[in-house]
Order: sequence, then structure tokens, then C-alpha cells
Amino acid sequence: MSNQKVTVTARLKVKPGLEDNFKQEFQPVIALTLAEEGCINYDLHQSVDDPSLFLLHENWVSQEILAQHLEQSYIKALNEKSGQFLVEPPEVRLWQQIANN
Repeated sequence: MSNQKVTVTARLKVKPGLEDNFKQEFQPVIALTLAEEGCINYDLHQSVDDPSLFLLHENWVSQEILAQHLEQSYIKALNEKSGQFLVEPPEVRLWQQIANN
């Protein structure tokens, strides 16, 4: 694993009509995650054009710290509940910054 900063994006397609429930379920996870050491940001976005489409954008100081985050009990619990909310598995991508403005 790398000591370099890592960005995560996750595209989440929520079952129509469950958007508000999904956001409520996610709120405590956001607060807990932001308190984790090594979390730079953990932002949940909702599509303007399609309210059932969400994007999670995260930055972590390293992949090691990200791996620790994924082992947190609240992340595991959210993953177990994902079938109740999601139409399809999340599309998760890891990114490394290669240029800076």
C-alpha cells in the first residue's frame, strides 16, 4: 500500500423513493468518518438531474488509513444495509492526484 494521499469516489444508485432514508442513514457515518484520523474530507453529493444518484468523494492521507476506515464497525454496518437502498453495487474508484492547480 502507498503512503501517498488517496482519493475515493463511489457512485451510488439508490432505489427511487428511498433517497431521504438513505441520506438519514448516511449522516451519522459522515460525522464519525470525519472524526477519523487521516480523513481529509468525506463528502456526499446528490445529482441535480437524478435525485436517486449519489456520489461519495473522499480524501485520505494514505491507503493504509483508508484500509483502517473500511474496517470500522459503522462502515461494515452501512455496507450490510446497502442492499436495502441500492439498485446496484456501488461503483468505487481509487485515485491519486497527478497534477495540482
